[in-house]
Amino acid sequence: MTDTVLRTSAAGRLFSRPAAVASCVGFVLIGMLQALYGPAVPGLRPEYGLSPSDAGLGLSLHFTGGVAGVLVFNTIHHWISNRTLLAASYGLLAAGGAGFALAPNWPLALAASFLGGLGFGGIDYGLNQLFAVGFGERSTAMLNVLNAHFGIGAVLGPAVIAWTGPGHYAYAFGACAVLAGALMLCTGGVRTQAVDAPSEAPGSLGLSRILVGFLALYILNVAVEAGVGGWEPTHLETVGYSATAAASATSVYWLMMTAGRFLVVPITMKHSPERILTVCAAGMTACLLLALVKGLAPVAYAGVGLFIAPVFPTGLPWLNRALPQAKRAGAWVIAASMIGGVAAPPLLGVGIEASGIHAVPWLLATLSAASLAATVSLIQLTRRFVE
Repeated sequence: MTDTVLRTSAAGRLFSRPAAVASCVGFVLIGMLQALYGPAVPGLRPEYGLSPSDAGLGLSLHFTGGVAGVLVFNTIHHWISNRTLLAASYGLLAAGGAGFALAPNWPLALAASFLGGLGFGGIDYGLNQLFAVGFGERSTAMLNVLNAHFGIGAVLGPAVIAWTGPGHYAYAFGACAVLAGALMLCTGGVRTQAVDAPSEAPGSLGLSRILVGFLALYILNVAVEAGVGGWEPTHLETVGYSATAAASATSVYWLMMTAGRFLVVPITMKHSPERILTVCAAGMTACLLLALVKGLAPVAYAGVGLFIAPVFPTGLPWLNRALPQAKRAGAWVIAASMIGGVAAPPLLGVGIEASGIHAVPWLLATLSAASLAATVSLIQLTRRFVE
């Protein structure tokens, strides 16, 4: 492995092949852990005597810890090596998963959820940031592969709970803790030096507008992503589909997100991130408008999953190229995406209360069209101020 590390480092690569594989397993892990909280609720409620809203706090604390983890590890990254950042994140995730599995009361379980969230945020930030710069021209492709494994984990999490039963959720969280502990030992193939980058310079008007544009792009896309996942079943049932069909269609949506990230890999080798994101935003908007047609709605939502899949991982290399001197830009957009994922479903709920369930595709299409406008605006800004 040492020879591989030396070769990859000499070529400017941050990961040996085994370390890249372990990183993909790490994304399966964080996808699975995040997806465990919802299916575990039927087991958590009798265990701790919780109301539905109380049980939902587990996932909320996990996301809160995730945002904090992104910002904290971004702040200290220049003081610690890449390897230390990832090992510490896996350690926090292991402690959080074990703590949630073994907690004797709900407050301690929530504290463990937050602790695991800190590790989640560190892994999400660390691996996305390092993959964005760590594979040269193949970075966009590798980011899509990495994030596709998150989707695999998100599918596996509910399957594990279905297999063990909600009452045995502790075994699933414990397994995540063991896997996180094992991954701590798999960071040896990560280059220890921090990524070389110019020092952060005072931002000009153009650069600040570019960062705001990327923040808007990520918030809008995650809002669409979470909005479809949260409201597709209700919309489909309202227009006449059975609960089983609606749930199945939503599962297909998430599966298409995973498939889309694998399918876009060869495309990233031939086309720029800007072009890919423009096509994705236009495709998402068209599919959401097609979802207004009852007979096409399930297929249209699956199409949204396919088009939205590459946006998050493909945008990061573009961001790093557009703002090479803004070392914290990646952390801010990753944190913004997490906040958007938490805030979007309830905010959409307010709009749905005012307009009715039938308006779900219209509301989501409006957000998607705004993301298309943000993408076009960013292309113009980056050409003007960067090139």
